[in-house]
Amino acid sequence: MADIDPGREAARRLDRIAQASEAGAGVTRLPFTAQHRAAVELISTWMQDAGLAVRMDAAGTLIGRQEGPDGAATLLMGSHQDSVRNGGAFDGIMGVILPLLALESLRDMGVSLPFAVEVLAFADEEGVRFPTALMGPRTLAGTFDMSALDLRDANGTSLGQAMREYGLDPTDLPGLRRDPRTLLGYVETHIEQGPVLQHEGLPVGIVTAICGIERHIVTLTGQAAHAGTTPMSLRRDALAGAAELVLAVESHAAGVPGLLATVGQLSIEPNVVNAVPGRTSLTIEVRAPDDGTREAAGREITAMARDIATRRQLAVVSERTYAQPATRCDPDLSDRLEKAARRAVGQTVRLASGATHDASAMADLCPVAMLFVACRDGVSHNPREHASASAMGQAVLVLKEFLRQTAADLSS
Repeated sequence: MADIDPGREAARRLDRIAQASEAGAGVTRLPFTAQHRAAVELISTWMQDAGLAVRMDAAGTLIGRQEGPDGAATLLMGSHQDSVRNGGAFDGIMGVILPLLALESLRDMGVSLPFAVEVLAFADEEGVRFPTALMGPRTLAGTFDMSALDLRDANGTSLGQAMREYGLDPTDLPGLRRDPRTLLGYVETHIEQGPVLQHEGLPVGIVTAICGIERHIVTLTGQAAHAGTTPMSLRRDALAGAAELVLAVESHAAGVPGLLATVGQLSIEPNVVNAVPGRTSLTIEVRAPDDGTREAAGREITAMARDIATRRQLAVVSERTYAQPATRCDPDLSDRLEKAARRAVGQTVRLASGATHDASAMADLCPVAMLFVACRDGVSHNPREHASASAMGQAVLVLKEFLRQTAADLSS
């Protein structure tokens, strides 16, 4: 390992494990499938190459453990091995490979750590096969809902059945809960999935928070009418009202730092070429690293919808259908990660994550921190997803420095 460029080695491994995929464009690797099993075989080999003892828990999380002194606490690292359909080769799995390379390099350098380290490869973060997600970290945190085992995939296979066919025993899941007193924290390395780091010309960044999310469905109802016989002044056009709301949502979010708001879906009735739309439903998703900002935006958007409806003589129904709180990254772990980045690679930046990660569920167990790696054009969940060998190599240097600094802090 000492003579191997860690970035190039990471690229080689990612290219190899990308073959553990269903046929088609990009990477499709769903949990508890033959592709998952093929990935586990590769990851197990890499864990063993780093000198780790390997096991799989009842949630399908592959765990590589480097022991520390008797009674020492454990630092958790890792990410997920699964992908979306036709996704990229970096999302999740890169965060398993890079800490393994860091540990392997430290071992070759003769560095011994005064704490244990576990690298975790979670089975199902994306929630693509089953309508649930983050099962691995939730079992460790003791927040997994056992009723989710009855949820079924598109073929009618339940989550519990898929796990049993994979060789796991779902009845053991409650016993996976970890004692937070034995843990130093959880550090996740992940492709940014956005363009900020590339725009700043930086290989890595420190995540401040994982954005909270809420979703609304707004339905505007006017009057469907003949497009050729209804004067413009007499129309109650539900789509025109929705269009105004879409632009109002965009304008509001652009004026609030850290706020993201997206109208991603529209449903129009009667949806024909020669009729004034009488009913339009739209989804509005709001994300922010601060829950107060997110909730205020949700209230403001609801008020804007009412004002538009009143002005245009439309009926309006607005419902918040989903809410997930933000996850703040631990200040101490994040500061240590930032110091490591500055020592190892120079300049870095702090930024929020608009996407959800395993760390958001691990935060219910222990302190969490995240290291982002720059990705080309901010593209993710796409076959074009890419992180350069150079950026990945620099991320490995940061993780090595972080581990050394953590060791020094604990020893002082």
